[in-house]
Amino acid sequence: MLTCASIGVTGALLLAPANWASTALFTVWPTASIGLAGLWILPSVVALRLLQRPGAGLLVGLLAGLVLVPVSRFGLTSVLTNLWWAFFAEVGFLATGYRAWRTWQHYVGAAAAGVVYPLTAAGFFGLWVQPLWSQVLFFALCAGSLLLATWCGIAIADALRRGGVGLARASRAR
Repeated sequence: MLTCASIGVTGALLLAPANWASTALFTVWPTASIGLAGLWILPSVVALRLLQRPGAGLLVGLLAGLVLVPVSRFGLTSVLTNLWWAFFAEVGFLATGYRAWRTWQHYVGAAAAGVVYPLTAAGFFGLWVQPLWSQVLFFALCAGSLLLATWCGIAIADALRRGGVGLARASRAR
């Protein structure tokens, strides 16, 4: 629980400025702001990779969202936003009933979010009235950001584990 709290607070420290940067980018070029989407999945990926426990990503998302409430212009919506992204970090493991903890499962959640988020946010971003190249760029930036953040989250968790943080596992599948 304390590890999740630490990751959640650290994630919120990363997300607070990212939230404001994303808002500023949105006013200039909305498509560019989607390049930061991966930052919202990063803390949950770290937690799931490090702890390998069902719900660790959701708990981190909840805690990060709660920490963001007073510093975000979105208030309590920050909690829902962080839980939404954390859910996708869990998807690859949820699909197997949390019986397997393979590296590729992290990427399944990121890829799913890379498709679902642009579709659900298309109206907000006015995606369907943009030129085709801009729509493709939007999907590519979103997916690329999420996959890169997932890779970073895995690398961070693996480095923490090498440093002695997290649960020791006799045999971890990669």
